[in-house]
Amino acid sequence: MNRFLSLLIALALAGWPSLAAAQDRQVATGADTIIYPATVVTMDESRPTAGAVAVHQGMISAVGALDELIGALPAATVDSRFADRVIAPGFIDPHIHMALSSIQYAMPLTPPWAMAGPDGMIEGLATREAFFERLRAIEADAPPGEPLIVYGFHDLVHGDLDRHDLDAVTTDRPLLVWHYSSHDFYLNTPALDWAGIDASLHDRFEGVPLGEDGLPMGRVFEDALAVLLQSVAPLIMAPDVLESGLENFSGLLRQGGVTTVADLGYGIFSYPLEDANIASNWVSPEHSGYRVYLVPEYRALERRFGENRVQAVRDMVSGVLPTPAPVLPQVKFFTDAAFYSQTMRISEPGYLAGQSEGSQGLWVIEPDALVDTIRPYWDAGFGVRIHSNGDAAQEATLDALAALRADDTDRRFVFEHAGLFSPEQAARAATLNAAISAASHYVYYLGEAYQAPLGDPRGDWILPLNSLSDAGVPVTLHSDAPLAPPLPLRAASIHMTRATREGGALTPDERLSAVEALEAITIDAAYALGLEGEIGSITIGKRADFTVLNANPLETPGENWGEIGIWGVVLAGEPRPLP
Repeated sequence: MNRFLSLLIALALAGWPSLAAAQDRQVATGADTIIYPATVVTMDESRPTAGAVAVHQGMISAVGALDELIGALPAATVDSRFADRVIAPGFIDPHIHMALSSIQYAMPLTPPWAMAGPDGMIEGLATREAFFERLRAIEADAPPGEPLIVYGFHDLVHGDLDRHDLDAVTTDRPLLVWHYSSHDFYLNTPALDWAGIDASLHDRFEGVPLGEDGLPMGRVFEDALAVLLQSVAPLIMAPDVLESGLENFSGLLRQGGVTTVADLGYGIFSYPLEDANIASNWVSPEHSGYRVYLVPEYRALERRFGENRVQAVRDMVSGVLPTPAPVLPQVKFFTDAAFYSQTMRISEPGYLAGQSEGSQGLWVIEPDALVDTIRPYWDAGFGVRIHSNGDAAQEATLDALAALRADDTDRRFVFEHAGLFSPEQAARAATLNAAISAASHYVYYLGEAYQAPLGDPRGDWILPLNSLSDAGVPVTLHSDAPLAPPLPLRAASIHMTRATREGGALTPDERLSAVEALEAITIDAAYALGLEGEIGSITIGKRADFTVLNANPLETPGENWGEIGIWGVVLAGEPRPLP
């Protein structure tokens, strides 16, 4: 044994400080620690506000008054760049769609209402005439003869749409109009021929309605989309489209001060495509400025992994099966269809107006199959994120949850979108230990327009978040991007005011308080992800992910939250200002 090695052993036996002990001293004195003085809004009930936060190696190491932190951490560096600003927990959008956002933020747009884009607000087209004027202009500017897909039509704003209306725009090319809900397409006659959509498909799919002439009306939706996507996918999922769209989407996330998102529906388009998109265009938190988590969708798991689907989720979560971003131990399910396109499942007498008049909407999983569909994942210990919109859907989902709760009273179970909740259903959700991840935009965009289709009292049941929160149900807000812009302060503002785009206020009694609204985009959003131990509040031991604001939301009227300036974010302790 050489003398140097012998000396090392002797020193170790004599109690020479370990590397861990040296690191502990480093943390204790504040070496390599940065103290940020600011107005700190913590969302931590034990210390709601502070004058500074200390960060060490990407983690929060201390929170308190500035002089206290300087005294306790004498070797720390004080960085005063936020001294006149407000540090809040990093904003979280717990339900977005990476692939769909990459696609739609690259499309020509005809939005029914003002829509935030990467370069500012895009004017809404509030009338049928304005929609067709814009559609004709887009068609005239497109390369001749090529198929054209335009996103943003909404029937409750723009009226009914069929192939004859689109043939009047052009029959020189396949023209496809994508409904704002993303669940419906409308095709002109050349597009029907191009995509192979004919009357024979009506017997197989509810989503291919026929007109009085026995021919397709042009609308293709829900169960028939798989057929249409065989033709559409090469156009909307081309690498250059995905790159452009995700760049635009990422810019919006940064403008909104978002530090964490969850993709709800990983695998719906295809694992190879989504993996390539995320790996090439998002790359990493360091590259893009926000964290991405993935929640796999149950049908995609069944298609790809069959009987091995539950083990596949285990392998994704553990990293045995490589994924381009971390996978949460949760699975996404669907009870019913879409709020926007009036295909969510509602109670009798069904829809009273609109394109689904006379129907009750669609089930995705039939009520008697819900428990059996969820059970394998539930028994394996995974949380549930379930798309459940209409009041009939809530009843079916609550029944399924009641059956599942017989085996586990604490497992995370989150209703996604939660379009309608009756008072009785809200109370029952609390009893069953459910959580709500609410679509941030239903009230503003369609709160008034939906009164005629829903009627009384269902029109008052749109996202009753105050009632749910008062009952003890954790409530968070999500954009469901690209269906609404990922701007959390704007989303929270809507639910503090219950403002509608027409200038009214829907069910004012359901307004959230300022604290509830800020919880909904921070700590309660972290709860929906199962990450409340890591993010969502400014607490020692959590990640140093912050949103830096020019004003304190808790001291700003709710109607003005959307105007609060955002300096940028701090991600893992690293300041990232907006350009």
